[in-house]
Amino acid sequence: MFPSQRSFRGPRDSLSSLIRCIEGLNRLFYAGRKIWFRWKCILGPLGIRYLPMKRKEIYDETLKYFLHPIAEMLDDPEVSEILINGFDTIFFEKAGRLHRSDCSFPDEKFLTAAATNIAEYVDRKIGDGQHSMDARLPDGSRVHVIVPPSSRQGTCISIRKFRKSSFNLQTLVEWNSINEEVAEFLGLSVLAHRNVVISGGTGTGKTSLLNALSAAIPEHERIIVIEDSSELQLQQPHTVYLEAQPGSKGKNAVTIRDLFVDSLRMRPDRIVVGEVRRGEALDLIQSMISGHEGALTTVHANTPRDAAVRLETLCMLSDVSLPVHVARVQVGSAIQMVIQIARLNDGSRRVMTVSECHGLDDNQDYIFHDIYRFVGGGRDAEGRIQGELAWTGHRPHFADHLFQLGLDDGVNLTKRVFAETS
Repeated sequence: MFPSQRSFRGPRDSLSSLIRCIEGLNRLFYAGRKIWFRWKCILGPLGIRYLPMKRKEIYDETLKYFLHPIAEMLDDPEVSEILINGFDTIFFEKAGRLHRSDCSFPDEKFLTAAATNIAEYVDRKIGDGQHSMDARLPDGSRVHVIVPPSSRQGTCISIRKFRKSSFNLQTLVEWNSINEEVAEFLGLSVLAHRNVVISGGTGTGKTSLLNALSAAIPEHERIIVIEDSSELQLQQPHTVYLEAQPGSKGKNAVTIRDLFVDSLRMRPDRIVVGEVRRGEALDLIQSMISGHEGALTTVHANTPRDAAVRLETLCMLSDVSLPVHVARVQVGSAIQMVIQIARLNDGSRRVMTVSECHGLDDNQDYIFHDIYRFVGGGRDAEGRIQGELAWTGHRPHFADHLFQLGLDDGVNLTKRVFAETS
C-alpha cells in the first residue's frame, strides 16, 4: 500500500529518495529471504508481511497521490483533456466543450511536486533551466508541463487522456467523423501502402485518426513507431515503439531523426511517425521515395496544400543544404494522400477532405484533387452541425494499382469510386 499522509510528509519529499528507500527494502527482502522463511512461521500468524514493489508500481502509487485532486476527471471516460492553469484553476474537455472544474490543488508547491513526479516517471527534468517538458502518465495519457517564470500564473499542466479501448475506423464512423464509405476507402488506401499524411490543428484528433488508420495495417507486417512522447497504441503484435529522449548531464539527446535512421535498419514494413515537427521531415520524405511505402504521419496544417508546404519547410530545417525547389519536388513525389481533420465550433471533430497529391504543375505548385469533401447540412435542434463526406467524382490515382494487388475483394461501398471511367 502507498503510505498514508501521516507517514509521508508531503510534496517536499523527494520521489527519488522514496524510490531508493523502497528499492533498498526490496534488496533487503531478497538478501534476507532465508531468514524471512525461517521466521515466517512466527510472523505469519501476526499478519506481518512485506511484498517488494516494482519501480513502475512505486511511480503509479506516488502519481496517484500527487494527482488525487483531479482523480475524478482522470477516471471519467467522457473527459478527453484536463487543463491545469495554476493550482487553483482547472478546466476539462467533455464532448468537445471546455468546462470549469471546482477542483483545485492545495497550493503551488503541491502542483510543482506533481509536475516533478510526472517528469521523473519518464526520466526527464523540469525546472532548473528546463522551462517545459513533454511526458506521459502510466496509462499512456499525454502530458505537457510549463513552469514559472515562463508561465506567469504558476505551473501549467495539459493532460490529453489516452483512450484505453481498441480504436479503429469503425470507431470514427460511430463518432460521425467519417461515414462507412470513407472508412472503407481509407482502409483500402492503407492496404495499398499509400503514403498518408494527417493534417489538422491542435486538438483536432490527428493522433486518434492515426491510431484508427493504423488498425487497418495487416498483422503480418512489421511496424516501427517513432514518437517524441510515446502515445500511439497499435493493435498489431509485431510493433516496435521508439521514443525520443532529451539530453541531460552526461547523456546525449536522442532525436526523432536519430530514431528514424535506426528504423530504416530494422527491416520495417511500415514506419509510423507520431508527428513531424523538425528536420526529420527530410528523412521521412526521402524514405517514402526510396522504397519505404505506406508511411503514416501527422502534421500541423490547415489545408492539404498547407500540409505539403509545411513539410517542405521542415525539410529545410534539416542540416542538409537543400534548394527549395528540390525539397518541393521531393514532397510532391512522396506524399500521396492527405486527410484534413478539423474541430468544428459545436465541439465535433470531422474529417473535412480526403485528397490525393498528384505532384507539381508547370508552375511548380502542388496539385491536389479532393476524393471526398465534407458537405454541411445546417444544425439540428441541439445545435450540432449536420452533414457528411461526399464523393467529388474524382477517381483515385491508385485505383488500377489496387486491383493489381488483388485487393478488389474489399471494394464494396466504394465500387463507384474505383470504377473505370469510359
